[in-house]
Amino acid sequence: MKIHTHPLVLVDNTHGLRFTESPRWHRGRFWFLDIHAHAVRSVDLAGDLRTEVELPFRPNGLGIRRDGSLVTGDSMRFRVCRWKNGNVEIQADIADSVVFRLSDGMLDAQERFYIGDIGFNFLDPGQQPVDTCVIVCMTPDGTARVVAKGLRFPNGMAVTPDGRTLIVAETRAARLSAFDVLPDGSLSNRRVFAPLPEGVRPDGIALDAEGCVWLANPAGGNDVMRVREGGEILESVQIDTHAYAVALGGPQRRHLLICASDTHNSDETATRPSATLRLLEVEVPGVGP
Repeated sequence: MKIHTHPLVLVDNTHGLRFTESPRWHRGRFWFLDIHAHAVRSVDLAGDLRTEVELPFRPNGLGIRRDGSLVTGDSMRFRVCRWKNGNVEIQADIADSVVFRLSDGMLDAQERFYIGDIGFNFLDPGQQPVDTCVIVCMTPDGTARVVAKGLRFPNGMAVTPDGRTLIVAETRAARLSAFDVLPDGSLSNRRVFAPLPEGVRPDGIALDAEGCVWLANPAGGNDVMRVREGGEILESVQIDTHAYAVALGGPQRRHLLICASDTHNSDETATRPSATLRLLEVEVPGVGP
């Protein structure tokens, strides 16, 4: 296993980032959510940071459509919203499909938005987690339906370039799972893509051109790992805090962005923001949106 240490600190903790998630490469910049700040921000490879959108809710999951509009989940009110030209509109209310709050989500090439149910409430630790989480698929016209059930905290997702396979991190199950994607966006043939070592809690993921998955592991140890189908760990990245999400971008899609923070607790991030963005150049380029 190849081990990387000390990736570049692209943005340090003096910039007030509170909790960064769902990075996406778009128009020469990494766009990402600053969840506890209710914002979408972006950064280029030189570290130029800017706020793109301020939202009236706590978002989770991010997709960028071809027309430049943004799709994200209103995580606490169980809605999928679209931002375009300064306006936010509700595209789907999925309260009947989920239980606790919305987790990570992504757009596929047909601009269908897949988003999961986190399975517990970060803001109320007294509520016990459940193992009956779902994935919801919303089509571009706002029609939403459950396409997978019985997951254990579905988190980061990626779709293969041919559009036929969706891979999802099941955080509380220590595994990556895969589904076949049917022509209408439904999911079938659920299987384990990669079992992970005990104690690993996969969060955000990114897919590369060799079909391997980079995953963030906020449980620590190897904070970021590159995993082959079947579970072999090929590379790891060690940092001095917790990694929550990753993306591959840059001119050749060979720059791995790591969203990191000392904590995901919203009260702590409000008084002591600790989120940072790290950058590592890798050999195998990324694929997909």
